[in-house]
Amino acid sequence: MKKLLKLAVVLFATASFAQAGHIMQGVGAVNMSMGGASTAQPLDISGALQWNPATISVFDNKILNFDIGAFFSSPELSSSLPANMMWQGSPAVSGVTKDDRGVSPMPALAMVWGKEDSKHTFGVSAFGISGFGVTFPQETSLPADINGNPNPSWNPNDSNPINFPQNMNGFGHVESDYMLLQVGLAWAYEISDNFSIGIQPTINYAALELAPNPISSPSPTKGYPVSDKASAIGYGAQFGMFYNSASGFKLGASYKTAQTFDDFEFKNTYLDGSSAPDAIFQMDYPAILSFGAGYSNETIDFAIDYRMVDYENTEGFEAKGWTQTGSVQGFGWKNIDIVSVGFQYKGIEKLPLRIGYTYSSNPIDEELAFYSIPATAVIANAFQLGFGYHFNDNFTLNGVYHHGASDGKTEGQLMNPMMASASNPYGAIPGTKVGYEMTTDMIMLGLTYTFSK
Repeated sequence: MKKLLKLAVVLFATASFAQAGHIMQGVGAVNMSMGGASTAQPLDISGALQWNPATISVFDNKILNFDIGAFFSSPELSSSLPANMMWQGSPAVSGVTKDDRGVSPMPALAMVWGKEDSKHTFGVSAFGISGFGVTFPQETSLPADINGNPNPSWNPNDSNPINFPQNMNGFGHVESDYMLLQVGLAWAYEISDNFSIGIQPTINYAALELAPNPISSPSPTKGYPVSDKASAIGYGAQFGMFYNSASGFKLGASYKTAQTFDDFEFKNTYLDGSSAPDAIFQMDYPAILSFGAGYSNETIDFAIDYRMVDYENTEGFEAKGWTQTGSVQGFGWKNIDIVSVGFQYKGIEKLPLRIGYTYSSNPIDEELAFYSIPATAVIANAFQLGFGYHFNDNFTLNGVYHHGASDGKTEGQLMNPMMASASNPYGAIPGTKVGYEMTTDMIMLGLTYTFSK
């Protein structure tokens, strides 16, 4: 297990994602093309291992999957200040900053061992199951230079105050990078020809980097520090059951426990290069309850899944607001509902065609939008088109194109811990706004190799 985890960390070290909250909607080209629906419709081993380990019982061969994709996200961060906020007589200020993060790779690796005459099936997987990341550069259109001299070319209608330098009460350059790699060992047992159960212990590696680091307490003179990339190890499990009727109808359910992590231990540095106090933060992965239904015949496969993601009882997400020293306690996210639907048409020889849709509710309350600036990973609607091509009995190529978008802007007020009080617990600044919205696009190809019996 340790050797596999080290290999997977090297392979997945640059992966970064953003989907439903910070949950990937699917894994691999086949599962993504079905909108992530596979709790009761195991079309491939990656989707089965991700969402319901009991469903790997349908595979009677030794099968290897490898997928690699290119993921593009386009978050936009906006904010505004009312007139007279910066100084007496100052104009209203507003602007938008676009992310310049670029392309992120999305790999997935899975293998299953099954035999037709055995009630036992085993699987192993290494998936990037979660992540977020933004890169919002510091605002260059400023009302004054570093010496306080007025800037005559400043345009207050195209100037984003949230990205003003910290000495001008902004955050400056905002960057975050979070990834979670999960390695699982699965076992499924066929209780009968139609009913299976499964269990999958999991070990996780997560890495998190924040600039500025709001988990740390700010200095009165130097502001918030910048963190290094901290890492943590977590553990959990997934349990599932699967009913596969002779008529083609299928039902499935699974429960992925919360993945409990060690603390992230941040080494911090102020913007002037001096050392800042270290900080620790625990951020677990939420428990997920999934239910699914499916139907298959010679021509089609249909799948629908419902998931409930329990952010409200997850360390790092349940807490909200400021500490007494001005650091952020947590994201304050709500539970979310995810619905995934997928359809596969098999009427063309060797060329299955797939279409999928995913809906996710928003975990972020408007009044807490400020806290999630480093994690704008909110995609409400995602659409997928995919295909497969069976070269022969051993090799299959799969591909998918994904496009996702947030349902409008998540927007709230700017906040300042110095303004927090009993009547204003989050320190909301009247008349201000901060918001973000995003789109995502992805192209992924996967290769499945089925070993000869």
